[in-house]
Amino acid sequence: MATGAALAHKMQKTDGVAVTFFGDGASNRGTFHEAANMAAVWNLPVIFLCENNQWASTTPYRTTTSVDDIAVRAQGYGMPGVIVDGNDVFAIYEAAKELVERARRGEGPSILECKTYRLKGHFVGDPEMYRTKKEVQKVQDDTDPIPRFEQKVLKAKAMTKKELESIRKQVEDE
Repeated sequence: MATGAALAHKMQKTDGVAVTFFGDGASNRGTFHEAANMAAVWNLPVIFLCENNQWASTTPYRTTTSVDDIAVRAQGYGMPGVIVDGNDVFAIYEAAKELVERARRGEGPSILECKTYRLKGHFVGDPEMYRTKKEVQKVQDDTDPIPRFEQKVLKAKAMTKKELESIRKQVEDE
């Protein structure tokens, strides 16, 4: 659908850029490859954003994917593939901003792979027999994007603890 939206942007001569979000498991489906190929052939303003959370449903993506990085598949379509730490809000923003600007300049599609880790099961009630609670907790302790964001903005004096607490309360209330 994003490829179609990107085609509409191009035909209507807008500066719009379509973005589609998908997981690492979906990157093995034919529809992904068909859409990426069409976007490349037609030089469309679209970003394929892969949230690589390491799990295709209940299967580790490394057992079903022939490459370590989904973004390297971009080479096969003649488009850039960018890999970022998917738990770093600022890294994602900077990479996405650059790719949006690139698409707006008429330079076509790209793949942005955000490496992260799925902390919850694949579905409500997932017994998660495919990994240990210890593994999940270690990843959460080491890479949780919310504390990382808070530490970064506090260190940069971009926000205060009071502002962060206010946001947290608003989110909890909502």
